Amino acid sequence: MSILHPFSEGLAQKRQKKDKNVIENPHDYKLQELFLFPNVNKIRYYYDKSELNKLNKLDKAKDSDALYPLLWDYVSKFGVDNFRRDTYWLWRLANITEEQGRFYDAQRLYKLVLKHHHAGVDFQKVQSKYYKMAGRKPEDYVPLDYYYDLVEFREKLDTLRPPQGIDLNMGFYVNSNKSDYGPSISWDNSTIIFTSQRNSIRRNFDPVPNEDLFIIKSLGDGYWDEALPLKELNTEANEGSPYLSKDGTTIYFSRCNTPETFGNCDLFVAQLQADSTWGEVKNLGRNVNSTAWDSHPSLSPTEDTLYFASDRIGGFGMSDLYYTHKDRNGNWLPAKNMGPVINTRGSEVSPFVHPKHNVLYFSSSGQLINFGEFDIYKAYLEENNRWGESSNIGPLVNGKGSEFYFTIDQESENLYYAKSIENNMENLDLYSFPLPMGAQPLATTKLTGTLTDSLSNSPFTDGIVSIIDMEEGIAIAPKYLREDGSYQFELIDNRQYLMVIQGDEFFRIEKIFTLQGDTNFDDQTRPISSRMQFESVVFDNNSFELKSAMYYDLDKIGNFLLDNPDFKLKISGHTDTKGNPQANIQLSQKRADAIKDYIEYFGGISKDRIEAIGYGAQQPLVEEKTESDRELNRRVEFEIYRPNNKGWNRNKVEEDDGIRW
Repeated sequence: MSILHPFSEGLAQKRQKKDKNVIENPHDYKLQELFLFPNVNKIRYYYDKSELNKLNKLDKAKDSDALYPLLWDYVSKFGVDNFRRDTYWLWRLANITEEQGRFYDAQRLYKLVLKHHHAGVDFQKVQSKYYKMAGRKPEDYVPLDYYYDLVEFREKLDTLRPPQGIDLNMGFYVNSNKSDYGPSISWDNSTIIFTSQRNSIRRNFDPVPNEDLFIIKSLGDGYWDEALPLKELNTEANEGSPYLSKDGTTIYFSRCNTPETFGNCDLFVAQLQADSTWGEVKNLGRNVNSTAWDSHPSLSPTEDTLYFASDRIGGFGMSDLYYTHKDRNGNWLPAKNMGPVINTRGSEVSPFVHPKHNVLYFSSSGQLINFGEFDIYKAYLEENNRWGESSNIGPLVNGKGSEFYFTIDQESENLYYAKSIENNMENLDLYSFPLPMGAQPLATTKLTGTLTDSLSNSPFTDGIVSIIDMEEGIAIAPKYLREDGSYQFELIDNRQYLMVIQGDEFFRIEKIFTLQGDTNFDDQTRPISSRMQFESVVFDNNSFELKSAMYYDLDKIGNFLLDNPDFKLKISGHTDTKGNPQANIQLSQKRADAIKDYIEYFGGISKDRIEAIGYGAQQPLVEEKTESDRELNRRVEFEIYRPNNKGWNRNKVEEDDGIRW
C-alpha cells in the first residue's frame, strides 16, 4: 500500500440500533446545534421505524409546519450512513428551512446535501439553487491566463498589476524524475522533510519505486540545499508524509506494509537523538491506526491534537479526515471522524493546521468549488470547537491538476505543496508559492459591493473586480461581477487596498481604501454608449488648450481603452456657426488633436487606436437662435467602438443600432 495513493472504495456498512445518549431536541433550531451530529462517532446508521412513519405521513400530506421539528430532531441523530442513504430527508430539511426564510441555514444544509448525495435528490437542481443562494461558484474567478493577458496592456501604470505570486518549482536539487511530495517545514523555516519515490527496491525480481523520507536545508533567499535521505528512518517499506513538531525533536510519519503495522499504512513517531539521528520509532497504536490506510499526520498549534487521513471502514467517502486527542498521561485517545461538514462522499486528505492559528487546510476531491481534481481548502474553528464550512483557497494555487501534501510557514509567507499536471498524479513535484489572500489565515473580513448603471440603476454583470494589497503585496485572485452586479472578497483587516472594477460596458471604478471591519461599497458608473459628451470637456472661446477640469473624464476614456485593447476611439470636434467656417474647422481639429495627444501620452494608447476629426460647424445639434444654442453646438464627442473583424462599416453600424460593440 502506498502513502501516495490511498483511494479505495469503502465496504458496505451495517445498520446499528439507536443510541440512547443523543441530543433529543435542538435549541431554537440553531444550525450549530444540528451540525454537532453526535451519532457520527457512535453509530453507523440511525433508524427508528416509528419516527420515520410520522415523517413520511407528514411529508406526504405536505404539512411542513408539523414536519419541521420532527425532521430536525431526526436529522440531528444521523450516523455516517444516513448521509448517503437518507439524503432525501436532509434535502427536505433544507427545503423547509428555505421556505421559512432562513436562507443562510438553508444554504448550509443544501451544501451538506451536495457533499453527500448518492440518490433521492436532483443534484443539478440542488447545485443550481445552492450556487444562487451562496452567490459564489467556480466561474466567479477570472481565468488567470486571460487576466495576465489583460494586464499586459497596463504595464505603464502602477495602479493595476498581475498577482505577484510565482508558482515556483523547487528545482532539481529538491525534486527528482520521480514523485516528490508531502513536505513539512520546521518552525524556524530552516528545514523541510518530504517524501520521494526516487529510490527503488526489487520485489519479485522487478525494481519498484520505494517511498522514503528526505531532508533539505535552507540556503536563504528561497534556495535549498541538495536533498539527503533520512537513512535511520527509511526501510525497504514505504515511509512518507512527515510532520515535524515545533521544537524539531519529534517527527510523525507513515510506514506501510511491515510486521509492525495494523493495516496497510500506519502512523509512527520518532524522536531526535543526542547524536542528531532519529530513533525510538514507535507505532502510535490501535487507538489511532486501523486495519486500513492511515497517513498524512498533522498537529494542532498546541500539539495535543493529531489530525490525519484514513480510508477505514465507516467513513463518508473514499478517504476521510480524523482526529485524536492526548489524555493527561500523554496517550492518544481513540480517533474520531471529523464529521460531514469537513468530509464528503469524495476523498479528503493532507490535513494541515496552521502553526499559529486554528485554521485547518486540507485537500479534497469532493467539495463544491473545485478547479481541478484535488484542490486545497481551508476551514476555521468555530465557537462550539467544531470546524466550520471550508472554502477553496482560489485559483492562484489550485489548478486543473491536483494540489495536496502541503505545509505553510508560521509567518504565512509561503505555501509548500505537491502539484501534478492535469489528469496525471504519477510524477508530483514540490512547489513553493507566496501565500495568496485566499489562503491567508487572517483573511476573514468581508468586502462586498455592487456596481450599477448610473443612468438606469440596473446592475452591470460583465466586469472584473481586482483587489490589490498595497501594504504587503499579497496576491488576490480577481473575480467577475456576479449576475446581480455584486462581488465579495475575504481580506485581512486594517490593511490599505486598491480596488479596480473594469469591463467593456462601463467606465472603470478605482478607489483606495483602508479596510476596517466588514465593508460594503455600492458604486455607480456611467455606461459606454456609441456617442458621448462630457460636461467637463468644454474649451474657452477660440482656444484649444486643455484645462485641468477635463483630465478626470479624459483619464476615464484612456483607462477604458487600456482595459479593453480591442476597442477604438473616435474624437469629433465641433464649433458653433459663428465666425469663419474654415477657421472653425481648424479650431475643432486642434481641439480633437489636443485630446488625442493627451490620451495617447498619458494613457499609453497607441496612435492607431484613436482617430481625431474636426468638423467645425458642419454638424450642428440645434439651430442657433440663442447663446445657449451655440453652447450646445460647441462640443467634443467621443465614440468608442469595437471594429468588426470581418470589415467594419461605420455607417452601416450606425444605421443598424447606433452602438459600436
